Amino acid sequence: MDLEIVITSRISYGPGERTTDLRIRSLCLGLNVLGLVPSINLGRTLTHEHFELDYTSFYKSPPQNVKTFMEDKITLRNAGLVKQYPYGCMYNLSLDVDTRPSIMKEMSLYHQWGGGSVVENTSYGLKRNVSLMIKVQQETSVNIIAGTGYYLASVQFPSVLNMSKESMYDVMFTELTSGCVDYPEVKCGFIGEVASDWPIHDFEKRVIQATAEVQSVLKCPVTFHPGRSPKAPFEIIRIFQEAGGDVRKAVMSHLDRTIPDPEVLLTFAESGAYCQQDLFGTECSHYQFHSTYDMPSDAQRIDRIKLILEDGRADQILISHDIHTKHRLMDFGGHGYSHILNNVLHKMLTKGISQETIDKITIENPKNWICYEQHS
Repeated sequence: MDLEIVITSRISYGPGERTTDLRIRSLCLGLNVLGLVPSINLGRTLTHEHFELDYTSFYKSPPQNVKTFMEDKITLRNAGLVKQYPYGCMYNLSLDVDTRPSIMKEMSLYHQWGGGSVVENTSYGLKRNVSLMIKVQQETSVNIIAGTGYYLASVQFPSVLNMSKESMYDVMFTELTSGCVDYPEVKCGFIGEVASDWPIHDFEKRVIQATAEVQSVLKCPVTFHPGRSPKAPFEIIRIFQEAGGDVRKAVMSHLDRTIPDPEVLLTFAESGAYCQQDLFGTECSHYQFHSTYDMPSDAQRIDRIKLILEDGRADQILISHDIHTKHRLMDFGGHGYSHILNNVLHKMLTKGISQETIDKITIENPKNWICYEQHS
């Protein structure tokens, strides 16, 4: 939150006395890939997206009768099948050199349609590309905020899996305060996404603990990726808090695919963490990673948001798309990064959510989460 101090001074000159106000504003700051940014300049913000990553480790075979359709690039012939079985098409599982032109075009449109910032959540294990983030910001004027931290144990090199908690602390602290290991001139603006499976792997527990220790020192924002169990978000927060982390600066991602029960969702919200519905645009009920789970529609995501609003927790809600496969980009037949701006916000209005509340969810809440006192 921005703080403004007003000092009133009385100055005598000429025929009388004049009173003037001296206004000193202490700005809450975020940190994009080009440097510090005042909170007022962040604008509407997507809090969980990816520009480049390798997700091929998560390939999941589609039904045998459609497998041959999934072995090619995405075309009109197989686009419908890829939407149904996105993790069954190997080509679909990376944002790479083929998608860079699409990312640039989409971010230009995102800015044109009212977007201000994007929080890029690619962490160690997914092949983060900081140079692309810089290029996107320079060419589109969208604030891009890079993350540090570690993804699932299953995608880490043995050398990373064997890292001590202290070593992981050092990497994350350095990337937030001095610069990225692979791009020293760029500082990260948050820790995330910090990912864990269910049950939580020993490596992942160490990462959560190291994250908490860094967060307790820097007071920085954090994003978590939970395993696919309703118990996972609760356990992550328990470990995080016991290690000293401030839950008020923590985002729990992917709640739309993790906690289906409304009462359990409200119980989790009592933790004080940000509750993020971040798979907007995913309108396929079949979920390959959890075949018995019914993936909600955008309308159902909004209903869950209304549930949290009715519980008096408007300041804990965040939304995004979590684009991490090609088929969700506009050039590949998808909804793109502007789906929330162009479609979801209007739907929220029609379902009774006020413009003031929409602005809180898309502008104020991201700003309050992202911004923190910068340490030199």
